[in-house]
Amino acid sequence: MEKILIIIPAFNESENIRQVVDEIRASQPSANIAVVNDCSTDNTESVVREIGETLLPLPYNLGIGGAVQTGLMYARDNRFDIAVQVDGDGQHPAGEIEKLLGPIRSGDADVVIGSRFLGTGDFKSTFTRRIGIRIIEIMNRMLTGVAVTDNTSGFRAYNSGAIEFLSTTYPQDYPEPVAVVELYRNGFRINEVAVEMRERQKGTSSIGALGSIYYMIKVLVANLIAVSRKPMAKEGD
Repeated sequence: MEKILIIIPAFNESENIRQVVDEIRASQPSANIAVVNDCSTDNTESVVREIGETLLPLPYNLGIGGAVQTGLMYARDNRFDIAVQVDGDGQHPAGEIEKLLGPIRSGDADVVIGSRFLGTGDFKSTFTRRIGIRIIEIMNRMLTGVAVTDNTSGFRAYNSGAIEFLSTTYPQDYPEPVAVVELYRNGFRINEVAVEMRERQKGTSSIGALGSIYYMIKVLVANLIAVSRKPMAKEGD
């Protein structure tokens, strides 16, 4: 039987996490859910304990990269066939998860990225962020030849090979765009599917307008470093 793990990295998402988990549970009742609490300072952890889902508490705040990698290590160690990354702020409708699973189940992709820019839904993020995402798209396309429209999307699915690879190599800083480069350079097949996204349900994003510009510049530098490194051999190569 196919084993699916839904990984939810969460930092101070106590206002959102219950609704996020409930929505996933209704949409993917056979999937396992693991919430990685990235040393939240609110009561995210106690809410997850009340819900009764798997809780992976981090002793220190590692950021989104460390939180996602923790979930992937858990998926690897427990032999899950597919891992799906879903934000803890409610931006990713659980009803769209099935779209991510299709290309992996059919064997057409190792990694599937949910894109908000392929024609589904109205939410596209702020103007500043869209400009940054577009610049990152152009750069990643130049570096890899792969046309990924939503490199910063954290709505992704991974097969067992990608889980194994990323559980030891997942980027700690600016992880989503850099992971696209690392995956491509190591021979993984990346597909995008159109998904609906929405604004975070409650709370405030940690990245503002100036933060978006800073983020974009550092992503560009990180991707240049990533593409200069020698590819690592995939398992079985």
